[in-house]
Amino acid sequence: MQKIMGLTMLLGFVIVCFAQDSQFSGLVVGMDNLSRLSHAKSRSTSPENFTGEKGKGGMATEGTGAEAARELGQGWKVSPSISIKGGETFTLADIKGPGAIQQIWMTPTGHWRYSILRFYWDGETEPSVEVPVGDFFACGWGEYAQVSSMAVCVNPGSAFNCYWPMPFRKSCKITMENLDEKDMRLYYQINYALNEVPEDAAYFHAQFKRVNPLPYKSVYTILEGVKGWGHYVGTYMTWGVNNNGWWGEGEIKFFLDGDKEFPTICGTGVEDYFCGSYGFENKKTNQYQEFTTPYAGMPQVIRPDGMYNSQQRFGLYRWHITDPIRFEKDLRVTIQALGWRSGGRYLPLQDDIGSVAYWYQTEPHAPFPPLPDKDYLEVR
Repeated sequence: MQKIMGLTMLLGFVIVCFAQDSQFSGLVVGMDNLSRLSHAKSRSTSPENFTGEKGKGGMATEGTGAEAARELGQGWKVSPSISIKGGETFTLADIKGPGAIQQIWMTPTGHWRYSILRFYWDGETEPSVEVPVGDFFACGWGEYAQVSSMAVCVNPGSAFNCYWPMPFRKSCKITMENLDEKDMRLYYQINYALNEVPEDAAYFHAQFKRVNPLPYKSVYTILEGVKGWGHYVGTYMTWGVNNNGWWGEGEIKFFLDGDKEFPTICGTGVEDYFCGSYGFENKKTNQYQEFTTPYAGMPQVIRPDGMYNSQQRFGLYRWHITDPIRFEKDLRVTIQALGWRSGGRYLPLQDDIGSVAYWYQTEPHAPFPPLPDKDYLEVR
């Protein structure tokens, strides 16, 4: 039986993990155990090694870099990227376990809401992750914004990085679907380790939703229908405001293990949940202030230009890495959209709201609701 070490660095951030005297230690890489040796096998899939096999990287003789490498030949960056045709799906990884995804880097072209990431664990037919690529990496509005957090980093220019640990026991399949009519180019690398996985390691899940506009006096549901044992670890939201004035008075609520009308956990406001205060305002400039920190941030504020860009848009994240929300039977997460109206009264807003919920749980998971179609996903 593994012994609990307590809080330790797991793939670059602090979570409770089981690492002492464990075969899983080869999958757990952090400053406090970086010196420990392991028999875990390091592997990576990319356009230069689609299968991730040992000693099979850089062997391509054709690919998107073949013309540039025509005088140099094999081994000289012949296949640095892939092209995914409009309407087609490409398999980025098809790995036999046990093991764990450790880090993902990718740079996609095209409309980020039209490129859909899906992850399948242990041969399942329904994905455990189904999210547009921009939203998965906390850039849901289709525009670059720097993100410097523990779980997700977005670096110049439009380099998406993910550090969520993703264990699997039998297999891992990762695909990208291009919903656009146009072809898209993708650079990517998926780094993973092959090693035994402990019995208590849960599976990573992420689900996207969007409502545009939110019906009057409706509550936005970030996640519902989750059945099983697990913990909630993060929220990313895109929030497009359709009214003047402040928009973040609403409360977030976590309904745990049979909660009905009233939740076990109830927040006090949108900016409070995302670890800000007083409307995210910079008092010196009287403007919204972007920020990005290890566990929470509002890295993106898209301001109107007074003519065609008529609405303010915000991108926000909150990672529950040090404070996961634990459930044993079921989970539902909602957030209110509230502003102010005359007479000092709350105004239920009708905004354009999207979200990604991130959580770990035992399998099998409940099937996800259908992903919105291409036109509904579009950001304009």
